[in-house]
Amino acid sequence: MTHPTPSRTGVRAWLGLLAVLGPVLLVSMDGSILFLALPSIGRALDPGAGQTLWILDGYGFAVGSLLIAFGNIGDRYGRLRLLLAGAAVFGLGSAAAAFAPTPELLIAARALMGVAGATLLPSALAVLGELFPDPRQRARAIGIFAATFAAGFAIGPVLGGLLLERFWWGSVFLVNLPVVALFLCVAPALLKDVRATRPGRVDLVSVVTSAVGLLLTVYGLKRAAADGLSASAVAAGLAGVGVLVWFGLRQRQLAHPLIDFTLFRDRVFTFAVVTGLLPLAAWSATAYLAGIYLQSVLGIPVRQAALLALPGAVALTATCVAAPAVVDRIGKRAALLVCHFSIAAGLLLFLPVAVTGGIGWYVLSTVVAGVGYGISFAVVADTAVGAVPPERAGAAGAIAETSNEIGNALGIALLGSLAALVFRLQGPGLAPTLDETLLLPGLAATSAAAAKSAFVTGLHAAALVAALLHLALGALALRRLPRSLGGPAVVREA
Repeated sequence: MTHPTPSRTGVRAWLGLLAVLGPVLLVSMDGSILFLALPSIGRALDPGAGQTLWILDGYGFAVGSLLIAFGNIGDRYGRLRLLLAGAAVFGLGSAAAAFAPTPELLIAARALMGVAGATLLPSALAVLGELFPDPRQRARAIGIFAATFAAGFAIGPVLGGLLLERFWWGSVFLVNLPVVALFLCVAPALLKDVRATRPGRVDLVSVVTSAVGLLLTVYGLKRAAADGLSASAVAAGLAGVGVLVWFGLRQRQLAHPLIDFTLFRDRVFTFAVVTGLLPLAAWSATAYLAGIYLQSVLGIPVRQAALLALPGAVALTATCVAAPAVVDRIGKRAALLVCHFSIAAGLLLFLPVAVTGGIGWYVLSTVVAGVGYGISFAVVADTAVGAVPPERAGAAGAIAETSNEIGNALGIALLGSLAALVFRLQGPGLAPTLDETLLLPGLAATSAAAAKSAFVTGLHAAALVAALLHLALGALALRRLPRSLGGPAVVREA
């Protein structure tokens, strides 16, 4: 059988994929690049406990709240336009964040970057359907996309730590600008604009209520963890839950809903999306807390902390690249089981770390859990895009990416708030965070030791809760997913 040689169109498609991967890498990387930079930002801007959490996860919530809306907008009005506009705004937000003089302005700049990131991810994934009409090539391209997205999350802390060794904290944002500039130059020549594939208008009420509901719910949880239960925290949390319920009910009444909940009738699709959310929640929370542990508890320099994160990053990325071939051999059911149980095992390996040491346990934990994290990226992307017709690729891809981004933000918000609550209850009560406590003038050695011990206990609590959730999901997959569940989803013809 004679195989045709690659045509110019084929070469252009792969070059277009390379162009798209630049923004994809930036958006995922910026979800984690601050994990090792927080101590430096804390010393420079002196944010409070609540501001620190918003600096971290305001970006993730802006991305996650708007991904589905922009996936629909790109399907309806044109993906290339949205990609170009989003990349330009992402660059502007990065420059503003790099030179932000106050915590409030840094939070605002991070939110702007999140809005721009929400325009990039679903359109970038949907563009692959236009670049690669051949199902096999499209499946390979989606695998590369998923691996790049995973690599961004994994290398973010490493790159951030290496930059901070030589430059000030703003350098972790300025690194985005050359990639954005290159993309804006080459994208118009390599990518095609496709529009009018999404019927109907985007429901603005749904966009607003989904974002407001998420923000109110998380705000209430953060206030309760940081300051204790109060009328304002409870009211905000309940209001957020109510808005989200109303949002879900509204989607069932719309001819063209923002989220097509009928996709979740498929048990495998539902498990895949949950497998996109929970692992990112566990990974983001433990990576954030571990960055503080290594630097503020053990006193490790930022460069060494970055290098210690490298084995886990390599394990995650390598697993994501290899996962499609492995799933072909063992099937999705087995892959989901390996995913959840390996993450649970890795998280439990966090429990032996202590105030006096635990570097080896930390590295082993990230490597073992990294296998499960890599599987989660590959399974979610493949299932979401393969389950829908091409004209819904943007919206369905957005659901997959939303599960990742919301998981990333929820991990810091919920598990990070749990750790903050433990610190508030068991710490010396001199300041709301470990770093703020250690910076107090004239701090007694006993108070410093108590603060470090309380932080490590909070880290253990967050890791244990996340591990138990993964064990429960793994057990549920073992009982509820059919044994006949096969390999990757079939990528449909365009």
